Amino acid sequence: MTTPTSSSGALAGIKVLDLSRVLAGPWCTQMLADLGADVVKVERPGVGDDTRQWGPPFLKDAEGNDTHQASYFTACNRNKRSVTIDMATAEGQALIKQMAQQADIVVENFKVGGLKQYGLDHASLRALNPRLIYCSVTGFGQDGPYAERAGYDLMVQAMTGLMSITGQADTEPGGGPMRVGVAVIDLFTGIYASNAILAALHVRDNAVNGTGQGQHIDMALLDVGMAVLANQAAGFLATGQTPGRMGNSHPSLAPYQDFPTQDGNMLLAIGNDGQFQRFCAAAGQPQWASDARFATNTLRVKHRAELIPAMETVTRTRTTAAWIALLEDKAVPCGPINTIAQAFDDAQVKARGLAVSLPRWKDGEAGDGVQHITGVASPLRLSSTPPVLRNAPPALGQHTDEVLSELGLDAQAIAALRENKTI
Repeated sequence: MTTPTSSSGALAGIKVLDLSRVLAGPWCTQMLADLGADVVKVERPGVGDDTRQWGPPFLKDAEGNDTHQASYFTACNRNKRSVTIDMATAEGQALIKQMAQQADIVVENFKVGGLKQYGLDHASLRALNPRLIYCSVTGFGQDGPYAERAGYDLMVQAMTGLMSITGQADTEPGGGPMRVGVAVIDLFTGIYASNAILAALHVRDNAVNGTGQGQHIDMALLDVGMAVLANQAAGFLATGQTPGRMGNSHPSLAPYQDFPTQDGNMLLAIGNDGQFQRFCAAAGQPQWASDARFATNTLRVKHRAELIPAMETVTRTRTTAAWIALLEDKAVPCGPINTIAQAFDDAQVKARGLAVSLPRWKDGEAGDGVQHITGVASPLRLSSTPPVLRNAPPALGQHTDEVLSELGLDAQAIAALRENKTI
């Protein structure tokens, strides 16, 4: 694999062989791709990544009709090149091994031991390329009693206790455990994996004490799910008390939740006593700030049952926009509870350029009529080497001939591989 001349960014010159699919692995490799790495995604011929079919919703063609390409795939596969190779064949395995010999990084999310039968496991590829950084993403890790189990985001949200602290309390309408609205464990695993890969690159290539050697990175959704419990886990480990669901309230802060307004709802995120005092003055209720029950955050948490209903009576007297206008210059965190459509229409979101449209291929090459795809910009803002969003998520096998040519195969050899269905 060679890095395209158009590639730039902090990771320009780094080559990634992406054997992952669905979300956690692809989220990791998309971050590396955004930072300039050349990421080649290997997909199953004729089928591709599972998420290409995870719809609706589907991408629209120029006439506004649904295509067969699910939008799910586009969330985590931009800036990559797609090749289709059947790794169950000897010829396919040979091609992937050749790619691994030229790569810096491999990312895969097969079951533990799943790639050994193809000679594409960590030990086999490191024998070919000792500098290779090999990142395995699994549900439960490379060891332990659950190691061979398949793991999915929703399962891990349930197992780690995340669902037990998400949603309304059992005593409230609609109470019960609730998953988070996006696959947060997959996403966090992708982020943790990319951090681990960058650390391994530094250890390998550090001019002062670099080892020159790659290493195996063992990323487990379960481990990440436990880690991102953060303060909730810390609280349990400190006290032995199991936290429960509190809806949109915060276990350690008050008032820090949604409030009804004259025309809907708003979010107040008051994190210290000064903010509470300024809110009380602006709301025409200065006595709350001096009330012995509410003078400090700890007291407000203790007496939230008295404070919150009193506040709700007052917040219903103005519209959401009026509250925001009243508080925005007083350093009191307050905002609307937007739909995703409203969020993309927000002035700050627009100013930051968070919706980006990227070309998918040259005119005339489209197989399903989709030539541009709009996605969310990278949130990484590096002043000297910012992310470079070069290309939209690729069509299935869009770059197969290109990548194989870079491996030294001529048109006749590529045609023969296509004829025997290796690619």
